Amino acid sequence: MLRIDTPEIEFFDEATNTFETIKPQHLQLEHSLLSASKWEARWRIPFLDGKERTRDQMIDYIYCMTINHNVDKRVYDVLPQEILDKISDYIETPQTATTFSSDRASGKGHGYGGHHQIITTELIYWEMSVNNIPFSCEKWHLSRLLTLIRVCGIKNSNVKKKRSKDSTIRRNAALNKQRRQKLGTSG
Repeated sequence: MLRIDTPEIEFFDEATNTFETIKPQHLQLEHSLLSASKWEARWRIPFLDGKERTRDQMIDYIYCMTINHNVDKRVYDVLPQEILDKISDYIETPQTATTFSSDRASGKGHGYGGHHQIITTELIYWEMSVNNIPFSCEKWHLSRLLTLIRVCGIKNSNVKKKRSKDSTIRRNAALNKQRRQKLGTSG
């Protein structure tokens, strides 16, 4: 979670032609699957598509990230650039120590598999259900959740490979036994 305390902000309201003041605000922000899901429902585009966001889209995402109540809604439109930069850093910074060798080789950060498919929040919820990840993890930092899903995929793949190898060995042993019996040999 990221905690932001905004200073008192004075701005000119063009609609009323007056100067207005927003008292200092305390924002508690969570970059999570839940936040991205709320944002996708409003904008109807994938959050994780890697495309540049407009200022309105980013401000709305910050609004979706806010988990505390009683925040003056006007503050989102007049956030200073230094606070926007701090929020962007929080969004981009992986919240895990897990790394993948393929990421180090390619220079990519933590992420979701490296596939070239469109990732929507519904796909992530599906991955959570397939991997028996509780939906309460939707409140985790998004990079951490995506890393867990990726680890599950790698581990599940290794288990399937091992099972496949074991079944091949058993099948070959059974075939060899049948052949030995048919031919009446011992080896």
